[in-house]
Amino acid sequence: MTAATIPPIEGKTTVNVPVEQAFTVFTASFTAWWPHQYHIGQSDVAEVILESHEGGRWYERGVDGTECDWGRVLAWEPPSRVLFTWQINGHWQFDPDPTHASEIEVRFHADGPAQTTVEVEHRYFERLVDGEGVHGAIRSGGGWLAARRRRPRPRPSSPEGGPASR
Repeated sequence: MTAATIPPIEGKTTVNVPVEQAFTVFTASFTAWWPHQYHIGQSDVAEVILESHEGGRWYERGVDGTECDWGRVLAWEPPSRVLFTWQINGHWQFDPDPTHASEIEVRFHADGPAQTTVEVEHRYFERLVDGEGVHGAIRSGGGWLAARRRRPRPRPSSPEGGPASR
């Protein structure tokens, strides 16, 4: 295990939806809440995708159809936890070497039938090439901190329990 020399960035928020819906909005609707100015591709972001299985990709797809990897899913435990890598180095480029990856763990705790606490921990910045730069950019209001401010309002469920169509 790598000793943590750069402190993790942690955040916590409460949303007024059941835990299953909070997990789904976070994992299946990245595009809805991720600030689109934060991307590494040449093209503007069309969507951000977190594949729903261990070993899945986390990536952006540009408006021109190009894809840029961001990381990989390490653990998929709906509706309570997802763990994935951040493989974007301090030069804002994808680094395919998994030993250069930081980790993002997101935990979902039901506080009642219609309220969930979401905890995010981004850790192991020291593994990244120029991890201090990534850490500093996020701490100064980019990435996860900006995403927390852009939290979407979950859509109501359809009678079948799935997301309502627009």
